Amino acid sequence: MMRFLFAALATLGVVTALVLLFREDAGYVMIGYGRWQVETTLAMLLFLLLLAFATLYLLIRFLVNTYSMPRRLAEWRRERRRRLARRYLNRGLIALAEGKWAQAEKLLIRHAGDSENPLINYLAAARAAQQQGALDRRDHYLKLAHEAVPDADIAVGLSQAELQIAGHQMEQALATLNHLREIAPRHEYVLRMLLRLHERLGDWEQLLALLPEARRRHVLPVEQANRLETEAYLGLIERSGEQGDLEGLRTLWKRVPRHLQHDPDLALAYARRLDALGEHTEAEGVLRKAIRQHWDERLVDAYGRIRTDHPETQLQHAEAWLEGHENNPVLLLALARLAMQSRLWGKARGYLEASLGMHPTVEGYQMLASLLEQMGESEAAIESLRKGMALAARHEPALPPPRQAEDAESHAPAAEAVDSDGAQTTPAPAQSAQ
Repeated sequence: MMRFLFAALATLGVVTALVLLFREDAGYVMIGYGRWQVETTLAMLLFLLLLAFATLYLLIRFLVNTYSMPRRLAEWRRERRRRLARRYLNRGLIALAEGKWAQAEKLLIRHAGDSENPLINYLAAARAAQQQGALDRRDHYLKLAHEAVPDADIAVGLSQAELQIAGHQMEQALATLNHLREIAPRHEYVLRMLLRLHERLGDWEQLLALLPEARRRHVLPVEQANRLETEAYLGLIERSGEQGDLEGLRTLWKRVPRHLQHDPDLALAYARRLDALGEHTEAEGVLRKAIRQHWDERLVDAYGRIRTDHPETQLQHAEAWLEGHENNPVLLLALARLAMQSRLWGKARGYLEASLGMHPTVEGYQMLASLLEQMGESEAAIESLRKGMALAARHEPALPPPRQAEDAESHAPAAEAVDSDGAQTTPAPAQSAQ
């Protein structure tokens, strides 16, 4: 439009200049060819020349446009299909965000072949199919995405792995991520997904093998990497303990980094497995060292439950921790257990009463009742059991209200019952709860 306006203004300016130039004298021009002669004014000659130029220009433009019309028509159709594909892509993504999976899948696929970004169409359609449980269609769309954009191996592979994990296809996801690892060994997100998948699979050895690289390349925050390492060793300890492999358990503990051997969770898991396998003295030593490094009430409680051949020595070690923890009920309860193992009834009673005075527990009252019974104080033992039962009842869920009398009667059998001896008996009326 602007070009046409400028051309019109330029033409008007030229015509105006020619009119002013030939207003006084139009000029004279004669052209002869053989017996033919043409006489005219200079102004008329210039007008005819301009008219001929314009006619020739329009004729050439018409021929060029006629020749290029099929190509331009095809381009117009392609642009129309692209606009339609963009419209359907936007509508499909909106339907996907709204959770309308079937509608989203249809919209995303309808014009995917004409889309400027078919990768987005196919990947989004794969997610919609996944939500409908159509795993075959999901895999088909992923294949189409790869064919549409062959250079997008990583993007398609990562989407495939994420969908496989969401669909609980862990083995397939592992194969996909391992393939991506071969294609792009330095891709950080692939490494992060592999770590997460090995954690979910409980593949602790592979997780530990990948952690050094993840730390070196700062793929994970330090806290998360430490948590994964601890979780991996915990999983291996539990597995070795369940298999009853004592030597394997000890070999594994030697692999644990020294700074983690005092971690409360790891030390507690290792000590419990040792204790379960009959290595009580070794378990006691692990717990004692861990408590010395990091005070943790779970370790203290476990220490009081270890039964070694020398409970008196255990009691001495544990009593040394009273300094600074005199009012710790967990420690006092552990000391009471060790004193009972050592048959030091008076000391055990003192520790138990002190612990219960600060933090009453059902287990504590049961231990005190057992101790009092051992000491011949039956009435005090019964009182301790009563307190324990009252404390336990306080944490029990409320019982449902009793049925109404008419409800009980409506469910009672109306016919006479027959007892085991064959005698006819009449059911007694329901009695109300006292």
